Amino acid sequence: MPLEAFKTSAPLTMGVELELQLVSLSDLDLIDASPDMLDLLSRRPFPGNVVPEITESMIEISTDVQTGHDGLLAQLRQIRDALVAAGDRLNVGVCGGGTHPFQQWSERKIFSKPRFKEVSQLYGYLAKQFTIFGQHIHVGCASADDAMFLLHSLNRYVPHFIALAAASPFVQRRDTLFNSARLNSVFAFPLSGRAPFTLSWHEFERDYFASMERTGIVKSMKDFYWDIRPKPEYGTIELRVCDTPLTVERAAGLAGYLQALCRCLLERSEAPPAESDYLVYNYNRFQACRFGLDGTLVHPKTYEAISLREDILSTLRRLEHHAGATGATQALAHIYQVTHEGSDASYLRRQYKERGSSEGMVEAAIARFRDQDSA
Repeated sequence: MPLEAFKTSAPLTMGVELELQLVSLSDLDLIDASPDMLDLLSRRPFPGNVVPEITESMIEISTDVQTGHDGLLAQLRQIRDALVAAGDRLNVGVCGGGTHPFQQWSERKIFSKPRFKEVSQLYGYLAKQFTIFGQHIHVGCASADDAMFLLHSLNRYVPHFIALAAASPFVQRRDTLFNSARLNSVFAFPLSGRAPFTLSWHEFERDYFASMERTGIVKSMKDFYWDIRPKPEYGTIELRVCDTPLTVERAAGLAGYLQALCRCLLERSEAPPAESDYLVYNYNRFQACRFGLDGTLVHPKTYEAISLREDILSTLRRLEHHAGATGATQALAHIYQVTHEGSDASYLRRQYKERGSSEGMVEAAIARFRDQDSA
């Protein structure tokens, strides 16, 4: 069917989606508990929205549309508390992290939903291997062309979000040496990567989407697994590169950082995005996945090699005014703290070393999700 019209929304409003792990408190492995969780959560009002994900050991929550960091964080905490209470009744732990450190993909069950079954038929074992966990951040756009502008302007900053949110260093009980191994699973899908370059929604709709639809490969924007994609039904862009953080505080901090960054970019004081910016895109993204905050970027305009951590810190300084205007000052303070203390990937590696097992690492993740201060 044709691409639906882009619904304009209030500029710089935001919302967050989190894909969360459901873990057996007996053996700390993933458990196929989402049908029971969803049934229990449906019996009383939920502070946001909760839906199934592709396998039954996952659940996805989303916030309402928010205007600022404080409201977003407050609702995420309410959602967390509701999930923890439901999990306690079912003897199920709920936690973040981009990958479970020792689950076996072959043991996963596809959730009984037509779209998930269709994806499973199309992609085979990749569908079960997609039992990985990410944070998606939506930012409202006043127009479809603003959405395309932001989508491509943000390409330069995608490594920031990968490194700051990195929380998937372990797979199959092994340290992958990546800070975000999760994104390697996303890259296996043929419609992953980045959107085609155009700053015009009309051209995107007419020249790209219509052609893709005629091929029969895609039916809607849901069929694209891009790092950033437009969401016309919401009037937003959706950043999809973040691992699910271990705390809702980190999730809110990342969203506030993106909101302030979008406000800055919409001033259009920087050189506009260009197709040539993507020459270094895959390299920069790899650096962030592999080395996290210790990675090195190549600037897409000057080709200068720069420290990822220092680039984030200089960006934070540029965004101070914008954070004040959007109410994201505390969000930026949180991001600044991450650059000094390390990402969740670093925390998980420390927990593995201190506790001596992958199971101990999962216990730490569950505790950290319940209440950051007690972790």
